[in-house]
Amino acid sequence: MTSALRPFAALTAGLLAVPVAAVPAAAATGRVPVSAASTAATSGRVPVSAAAAAPVACPKPRVAAPSRPPAPTPPADVAADMAVGGEALATRGLTVPAGVPAPPAVTATTWLVADLDTGEVLGGCGPHVHQTPASVQKMLLAATAMDQLDPAEKVTATDGDLDIEVNSSAVGLVVGGTYPVSTLWLGLLLNSGNDAANALARTAGGGGTDGVAKTVGAMNALAASLGARQTHAVTPSGLDGKGQFTSAYDMALIARVCFASADFRKYALTKTATMPAQRKQKAGGFQFQNENKLIFNYPGALGGKTGFTTLARHSYVGGAERDGRRLVVTLLGAEARPKRGWQQGAALLDWGFSLPEGSSVGNLVTPEEVAAQQRAEQQAEAAPTEGTRVEQSPQAARPASGSPVSVAAAASIAISLAAIPLLLLVLQRRRRRAHRDATAAADQ
Repeated sequence: MTSALRPFAALTAGLLAVPVAAVPAAAATGRVPVSAASTAATSGRVPVSAAAAAPVACPKPRVAAPSRPPAPTPPADVAADMAVGGEALATRGLTVPAGVPAPPAVTATTWLVADLDTGEVLGGCGPHVHQTPASVQKMLLAATAMDQLDPAEKVTATDGDLDIEVNSSAVGLVVGGTYPVSTLWLGLLLNSGNDAANALARTAGGGGTDGVAKTVGAMNALAASLGARQTHAVTPSGLDGKGQFTSAYDMALIARVCFASADFRKYALTKTATMPAQRKQKAGGFQFQNENKLIFNYPGALGGKTGFTTLARHSYVGGAERDGRRLVVTLLGAEARPKRGWQQGAALLDWGFSLPEGSSVGNLVTPEEVAAQQRAEQQAEAAPTEGTRVEQSPQAARPASGSPVSVAAAASIAISLAAIPLLLLVLQRRRRRAHRDATAAADQ
């Protein structure tokens, strides 16, 4: 460094040496401090405080990998959403109580077993992992609209009701045919009728051309109020739609609402039903059967719902009662071999009933708990605004006693900053004088 620049360097060093009070980043900006968040963002590692050990692999049978289309890209995991119901549920692997027998090996990608009455989660595999729902989403439609519609109300089927995916399941509605709402619910739950789903959603949404969209919006609103944060419905039937997801945990929350309904339990346990003839449309009546084989083969079965699309694979929700204890199983992303979805559900129910009461790795949140949490979050969001107002008050504007930045230090900074232009001018004149002297010496 030249002697001409030393005064400027000394002044700069003096300015940097003036102590400045540290301000907590979260309190000042509402953001997580860099020291606490940058590790995961820059290195791909999850902070120790937010991560457990590596996920425990879920028991799987040894089967050949099926030919299936690529799964849709799910939304990014949100730590708070993954931990709904308890920190032990925030895993992509197996979570079960310590010391219990291992659960059965199933092909389901994710699953959960819970107590319908106490809300205790007995165990699960990736309970909050996003999955596509297929027709178990019809249970969300039932939870949303069943109490709103009169079972005796007559609904006339429209062209839009029959606008469903080719070769997808339908109960056989005909355009212009008139059907009681109760029959439509049976067609939805027994035969997984996508045409019945459209007719029910349209009716619940007011009957107009926007009725289905309104009901899908209500389905999403209900899911949010239940704490089902991984759930986003696009279709009322569960037919695949862009951005449509749910999770095994969310389906348990939805199933809990359904099984609390006497009408749902009645429909879900119905083994056969009849579709009425439509004389004007020259369509004869016919009988259809419940596709949920659990009610035919599992003692104490309460019913449930099956589902399948090529993209979602097999999904299943089933409930059963044993010795006064009611459990629900939800599973998503399963294959039909070596066991069908309902058989995998039955095996997991057997495992759940084998655990002692009180066994738990978490709980199904209630709407009341969700509402209380939302209020707390709103208050937390409002807190920084209130704090800013306090800091702008005359009292907050005064330096606190013992603050590292005193009035004298602040004045010193101001004076030093004001002196910088003068110092630069002096240095510039010295360089010019030195240049002139050097030029004159060379000329001599």
